[in-house]
Amino acid sequence: MIHQIPLDYTLNIPILTGTNHPVAILEVYLQHLKTEHAGAYAQTTRQITVTVDPIFLEEESNPDAGLFFWAYHVVIHNNGNDTVQLLSRYWRITNALGAVQEVRGEGVVGEQPVLEPGAGFEYTSGTPLTTSSGIMGGTYQLKSSEGHLFDIGIPTFSLDSPYEGHAVN
Repeated sequence: MIHQIPLDYTLNIPILTGTNHPVAILEVYLQHLKTEHAGAYAQTTRQITVTVDPIFLEEESNPDAGLFFWAYHVVIHNNGNDTVQLLSRYWRITNALGAVQEVRGEGVVGEQPVLEPGAGFEYTSGTPLTTSSGIMGGTYQLKSSEGHLFDIGIPTFSLDSPYEGHAVN
C-alpha cells in the first residue's frame, strides 16, 4: 500500500513545525497512520492524545452464560511542552441494556506514569460485560509539572462482538 503524505501535514505537528527532515516527517506520519487504524478511537485534550483500540476476546467469552470479554490497548502521548503525570482514571462502562458501571482508581495497571514532552505510555487492560455489546469512555486526571490538576478525555469506544448484529458506536 502506498500512502501519499499530505503537503500540509507538518503544519499540524508541533514538534515538526519548521522542519522538512524527511525521516522525522515519515516517522510521525507512520505513527499517525497507526492511530488512524479502523478499530482505534482517539481524543486529544490539552495536547495529550489518548488512543484506544478495543478487541473482543472470543476465547475468554461464554455467550451461553452471558459473559463477554474485551481487551483494550491504550496509548497516551504527550504532544505538549509540559511534563505531566497520570494520577487516576475514571471509566463509564455501559452495556447494551443501558446498565452503567463506573470505575475509579489510582493510575493505570498499577502505575502512575510520568510523560515528558514527546513521550508516550501504553498499556492493555480488559473489561467484561453481561451483554454482547456496549460502550466505554472516561477521563484520566493528570498533574502538570507546576502541580495543576486537570482531566483529559478518554474517547468513548464501542465494545462490539460477533454476537451483536450491529455496531453500538
